[in-house]
Amino acid sequence: MVTRNRYYAGPPSDHFDGVRFFNPDQPATDRGLRDMLRWKLAGAAQRWPAMVPVTPAVPAARVPGIRVTMVGHASLLIQAAGVNILTDPVWSQRASPFRFAGPRRVTAPGIAFADLPPIDVVLLSHCHYDHMDVATLRRLQAAHAPLMAMPLGNDAIVRAAIPDARCIVGDWWDRLDLGGGISTTLTPAHHWANRWPSDVRMALWAGHHLTTPAGTIWFAGDTGYGDGRLFADIRARLVAPDMALIPIGAYEPRWFMAAQHVDPAEAVRIFRDVAAKQALGIHWGTFQLTDEAREAPRLALATALSAAGIPPRRFVAAHPGGVYDWAGD
Repeated sequence: MVTRNRYYAGPPSDHFDGVRFFNPDQPATDRGLRDMLRWKLAGAAQRWPAMVPVTPAVPAARVPGIRVTMVGHASLLIQAAGVNILTDPVWSQRASPFRFAGPRRVTAPGIAFADLPPIDVVLLSHCHYDHMDVATLRRLQAAHAPLMAMPLGNDAIVRAAIPDARCIVGDWWDRLDLGGGISTTLTPAHHWANRWPSDVRMALWAGHHLTTPAGTIWFAGDTGYGDGRLFADIRARLVAPDMALIPIGAYEPRWFMAAQHVDPAEAVRIFRDVAAKQALGIHWGTFQLTDEAREAPRLALATALSAAGIPPRRFVAAHPGGVYDWAGD
């Protein structure tokens, strides 16, 4: 029995038992070998294209308002009030601990690495390989030396790979100063995290609610919907985001994925729960992680928005290279 957390040492809380983090009063996310075999042996995965064309964007060095450029999956460039922020940056070809195996990207990054503007901050949501790519973080450290903000325990993983990384860390609801008049509040999420089978739920997972002089942006991270109380709580505690970055992909089969990943209909519920003014659908179409077809999240999002009576311009499925400005009310 594991009695020690290799990444974090702290007192028990309502979401930490002294060894592992958990989602209080929500469905369990842990899945065993039997569940994995049941999923994979069903053979329901849809065939994805080997490659989808992308026209990369070349960002401005600085933006006075709010502009978000989609890189791919959960990697986005947020430019707000003259500060440049990357979320969960992955420029590698695979979301995997291995270069020779694991999910391979079907879309090139929406910004070439050499075309990145000066990067001031990196936001990390959790340590899964499709969100924390150490190879990319090393490249960013060498080229930009950004401040890196993340939930508890993830700093141990980053510092082991990048000893000189500037890391700031917090628990759910902690507010971290990012400089330039910008802060992030770490928001809870219904998810889990690991790097290997032996460290399941030893590092925390979270979203990031950014407060900037130009407006507010909420990067949800990975999450299931659960009973929905989490998102009402975010709305009650924090300012409704001007722009929300909400996952819409990696959701089939539901019996396996529902506790950890929302589907597009649930993403629309989150959009309404947090009272976001505008949203981008992320976490789809770059790496095939689950069974649904590549275009299914985009099509299902359109259906869910129509059913909810929400104009499609308010919640767009972001494509790599897409540039999205917050135009204000």
